[in-house]
Amino acid sequence: MDPSEIKQLLEAAFPNCEIAVEGGDGKFLITAIGSVFEGLNAVKRQQSVYAVLNEHISSGAIHAVTMRLMTAEESGST
Repeated sequence: MDPSEIKQLLEAAFPNCEIAVEGGDGKFLITAIGSVFEGLNAVKRQQSVYAVLNEHISSGAIHAVTMRLMTAEESGST
């Protein structure tokens, strides 16, 4: 998978988020900013993203994911 494919999957699942995906060779950094993360702790935020990507992680297309998941207020872009 390439970053643009992952970004498309995440944008479909989180339509009101700003999403950036960097990386390659199965290792990716995902940055997502949106109100969908309000009231969720770090684990719950990650679980919501893993739910979208698990199929691709299980297949081996994605090996490692680093996530920065935050609300607009937390990112400073309010």
